[in-house]
Amino acid sequence: MIRIALLLLAFFALTGARDPILVPEVSQHEVKVRQGFTGTELLLFGAILDPAGTRAARGYDVVVVLKGPSEPIRLREKSKIGGMWLNAASTDFRSAPSFFAVAASRPVKDIVDERTAAIYEFGTDFIQLSPTGEIDPAEQARFTSGLVDLKRRQGLYEEDMHGVKISGQVLYQARIALPSNVQTGTYTAETFAVTNGRVVASAIAEVEVKKVGFERFVEVFAQRQAFFYGLLAVSLSIAMGWMAGRLFALI
Repeated sequence: MIRIALLLLAFFALTGARDPILVPEVSQHEVKVRQGFTGTELLLFGAILDPAGTRAARGYDVVVVLKGPSEPIRLREKSKIGGMWLNAASTDFRSAPSFFAVAASRPVKDIVDERTAAIYEFGTDFIQLSPTGEIDPAEQARFTSGLVDLKRRQGLYEEDMHGVKISGQVLYQARIALPSNVQTGTYTAETFAVTNGRVVASAIAEVEVKKVGFERFVEVFAQRQAFFYGLLAVSLSIAMGWMAGRLFALI
């Protein structure tokens, strides 16, 4: 990381660039999910430097966007028909992030305009979900709002508009909590430096979330031996049901 920063500083000094550079870091580049995992907290920190490698002469706002692996999602809407709640309308999203968190030094609406916020996904209102098929814009907005609300209640989508602390116009830090139900895979933490409503620098750090121990064994077994995994799951369910029945019969 230090070597890369030095190379960037030399490049900017030679080219005479004026925009700042970001040197990001993450407290954990690897999160291990094992039995009893209750979640963890990531500390995203770094420095904002002028091309000469000195402290930034002007103040910057910082926005951090942490995204989990994307996944296709089919969202269904339930309607009450004949006194029963049944699946009615539905829509598909090609690439909804499994986890999405934004932290900023102050409210995004005070930092950039809506167009810029949409380009860089500065908030849950600007997540690029890539819906499939033809859908009415109003209907799409309703389903998008429903998906975001569902993910928020699961603790997987969050915003903190005062979550980034900046010290001396140089150092910044943000804390983002990962809940116990996070999906495994590669997470990207992208940091943006903003001034006068314009993004002037960005940098990316990665975090790998993976299962270890018995959980990892089960995951690999389920992926590589899906048929036998399903057969074993059904057999265990039948055996547990039979045992429960016998126990109740003896009581």
